[in-house]
Amino acid sequence: MRLFVQIPCLNEEATLPDVLAGIPDHIEGVDEIHVLIVDDGSTDATVAVAKAAGVKHFVLHTRNMGLARSFRDGVDYALQHGADIVVNTDGDNQYPQREIGRLVQPILSGNADIVIGDRQTKTIAEFSAFKKLMQSIGSSVVNFAAETDLPDAASGFRAYSRESLVRLNVVTQFSYCMETIIQAGNKRLRIDSLPIKTNPKTRESRLFKNIFQHMGRSAQAIMRSYVMFKPHAVFLTLAALFFLGAAIPFGRFLLLTWLGVAGDHIQSLVLGSSLLVGSLLCLALLVISDMLRTNRTLLEDSLERIKLLQYAPERVVDPATVSDRDAARHPSLPVSTDAVNHRQGKQQPPTS
Repeated sequence: MRLFVQIPCLNEEATLPDVLAGIPDHIEGVDEIHVLIVDDGSTDATVAVAKAAGVKHFVLHTRNMGLARSFRDGVDYALQHGADIVVNTDGDNQYPQREIGRLVQPILSGNADIVIGDRQTKTIAEFSAFKKLMQSIGSSVVNFAAETDLPDAASGFRAYSRESLVRLNVVTQFSYCMETIIQAGNKRLRIDSLPIKTNPKTRESRLFKNIFQHMGRSAQAIMRSYVMFKPHAVFLTLAALFFLGAAIPFGRFLLLTWLGVAGDHIQSLVLGSSLLVGSLLCLALLVISDMLRTNRTLLEDSLERIKLLQYAPERVVDPATVSDRDAARHPSLPVSTDAVNHRQGKQQPPTS
């Protein structure tokens, strides 16, 4: 059982030593523990600090690509190197690394595909009352979209099984947290939650400028994912609302005409017709969305098969046989067994 702890970093030279020091050396049921640094364009000594601490696995971005891309590239690298479980934590030492052993236990026991660390946001002193309220509302919205019951959907302290990562596809450019939960819930993956206590705050978040920007981008990601998986719920509801809205001016027109009230009441017909057209357009969008969902399902099935071939055990890359530059800048580059043997100077057995 091989565990990768991936740490996305952006100028974390001050806090990274504490993060690395807190990662356990041994976990019951895990044979190998590897640390992966995903450096998202740092301009300080983050990479040097990690190398000095003995880290051997790196994914390097020459410029800032964002948290979602860092997560995706880190997962790709970890799976390429045979990860059975991937734990994601942060480089600012927000999360208690000592809890990684507990975090992965539900996956090791086969009771969960994904485990999320519940920060118990209502008890965090650094969070304002408004932020606590927004965290609660945000988690409720995500739970509604994913049909889950998670107390802290925004937590980035997570453990993923290999099988869950093969099935998940991160497409957002902002943050993977909400999207992966909605995908996992709709794909019927088992998600568990583990209460944790966060470490004292070390710095402000670099993911967003203020909480309102975070709320806007999170809402956008949630809406996109919800429409992707449940177009019927969205467009049928909109169609029904537009239809009911059209019934009111049409009813007004018929009533006034029957009562013989003076006037043509054309405004009621115009408004009713416009709302009726809106209802029909929603139905048309529903048909298109349903066809796109079917196409997406087929594409995801194909992509899952490709990933299974790409991350097959015989294609696992030995970091000792790949140059630092290739391993760091091309984490998804497949390396064949023949290429590895060639680098090691081994001769291939003759084929019969």
